[in-house]
Amino acid sequence: MHTKRIAADYGKKPKWVVTPGGPHRKEESIPILLIVRDILKYADNSREARRIINEGLIVVDKKPRKDLKYGVGLMDVVEILKTKEYFRVLPGKKRYTLKKIEKKESDIKPCKIIGKTLIKKGLVQLNLHDGSNILVDDNKYKPRDTVILKLPERKINDWIKFDKGNVAMIVRGRHSGETGKIDEIFPGSAIHKSLTTMGDLQTLTEYIFVIGKDKPLIAVQDGR
Repeated sequence: MHTKRIAADYGKKPKWVVTPGGPHRKEESIPILLIVRDILKYADNSREARRIINEGLIVVDKKPRKDLKYGVGLMDVVEILKTKEYFRVLPGKKRYTLKKIEKKESDIKPCKIIGKTLIKKGLVQLNLHDGSNILVDDNKYKPRDTVILKLPERKINDWIKFDKGNVAMIVRGRHSGETGKIDEIFPGSAIHKSLTTMGDLQTLTEYIFVIGKDKPLIAVQDGR
């Protein structure tokens, strides 16, 4: 199945690309084909991009992905084996962008907790923003918190509370991509959604993704 990406913003002409699949929501992911051909420009056409992908040269979160439909999304780490380059998917003003990162940073991935469920034997299942789930034996984690996963094991390496004073990134809305410290969190009601302020910015709390305590644990976009 293909989708006509008229408003893809990765080129002036309309492109026919594969509809993204994978754990992320379709509307919040970029198919590997588009990354290889249109963003990183490692291929001039779909045939060349397909060959690169089929050879297992594109690694996402430390796992080779040979499906050109596989969609990468927020905070995923993309590794290009042949060039030894590493990128993280971050929010931009209009679309997700790829931020080049150092090799040592490619070993971690921040994941926002969007829900949790108590299951048998005292275990807790954390539902993460990237469509994955992990089991923990501690009930201290809360929705909106961020866990820092060690890749490829996906074990929790660190934990950041959603709290005032911590560093966060806005991942949706007109301030998407901006970072700063959380100054105030206003609770929601039956009529109004929760709001969060970061300096002069105010946005919906659901758009906030905490990424550090005193400073960001990941590289962010230049100028932010």
